[in-house]
Amino acid sequence: MTILCLMVLAVGCAQNKSAEQSVAAVTETVLRTGAECMEKYLPALEGQRVAMCGNQTSVVGKTHLVDTLLSCNVNIVKLFCPEHGFRGQAEAGATIASGKDPLTGLPVVSLYGKNKKPTAEQLQNVDIVLFDLQDVGCRFYTYISTLHYVMEAASENGVRVVVLDRPNPNVFYIDGPVLDSHYRSFVGMHPVPVVYGMTIGEYAQMINGEKWLSNGVQCDLTVIPIEGYTHETRYQLPVAPSPNLQTAEAIYLYPSLCLFEGTNVSVGRGTDYPFEMYGAPGMKAGDYQFTPHAIPGVSENPPFKNQECRGFSLHDEAQQKMGESGRLNLSYLITAYQNSPDKQKFFLKNGFFDKLAGTVHLREQIEAGFSEEHIRASWYPQLKQFKEMREKYLLYEGEVEIP
Repeated sequence: MTILCLMVLAVGCAQNKSAEQSVAAVTETVLRTGAECMEKYLPALEGQRVAMCGNQTSVVGKTHLVDTLLSCNVNIVKLFCPEHGFRGQAEAGATIASGKDPLTGLPVVSLYGKNKKPTAEQLQNVDIVLFDLQDVGCRFYTYISTLHYVMEAASENGVRVVVLDRPNPNVFYIDGPVLDSHYRSFVGMHPVPVVYGMTIGEYAQMINGEKWLSNGVQCDLTVIPIEGYTHETRYQLPVAPSPNLQTAEAIYLYPSLCLFEGTNVSVGRGTDYPFEMYGAPGMKAGDYQFTPHAIPGVSENPPFKNQECRGFSLHDEAQQKMGESGRLNLSYLITAYQNSPDKQKFFLKNGFFDKLAGTVHLREQIEAGFSEEHIRASWYPQLKQFKEMREKYLLYEGEVEIP
């Protein structure tokens, strides 16, 4: 490691400590992300052609990892980017075009455009893929699907993958229905619950160990772990992971509220606080009103654009419960369904709700009027099996609960 790189590392660590002190109420332990543990992976990059899969969350202190690596003379040949783009400025579901990173001039290859899996041609001049994306711990958050395809393509083309691990803000519990393979899609590729209680590095080890890649292939995988971290560590993200998850409250509520994306209910896209509310025109309950508007780069055409919605603000509730044990809250869905002006139109006809839930049963249970506790009890056997299976892939101590 050069003297310059040692200096970069020292500055990054100092910045990180400052950032962590500002969120001391959330985590008491000073930690170093995998990206910040540069002494553990820089030697492996020497003389290698490196592709980086990252976005705006890929930082060392306050500096983007790609800039840090270039200052260390790492030979980065291209950048791969997931949903929302390399700089994280595209809204959910928007097609991401390949091109050039304006700040570095490096070619950017989209993994959320023409192809979600790197092609053999795109990996032709690559020896190592350095993967550094901030996950939020939910099956339908598509960065773990991008991870799957990067690992699969790398294994098929003799390329190594190095995952730089980062804390999961929803790591402290396991909850929700386990995916039925009949509902496999880019918003749910593996037989895991909605909330799986693992970091993305641990998840990568599980993908490999369970042989979930095509034809059971396994990737040449290295995970750079987080220092000073456990599954009980509460961590507030220093950088928003995507345009509509801007606050700790939204990230905490996301596992419960994202299921509304398969219904005719808004979660506040097109407002200043997306994923901190829910409602719809004509809803028969709730004392909160909001009107979604187009927000460039965040929500260009949100549901119920320019229409007043009635429903509930969950900001205060989220703040009160963030320090408690986690739980996927089904009461929001059940309340919205029961108070829908037209239950026949509540679940979208395109089947997206079943893909998000990973099963047809949750929709059927809500339509049949099952209670939240009845529905939750139906998840428990598979959650218990999953918790036992995941144990062998864990890198960190700390008990994770099934609510």
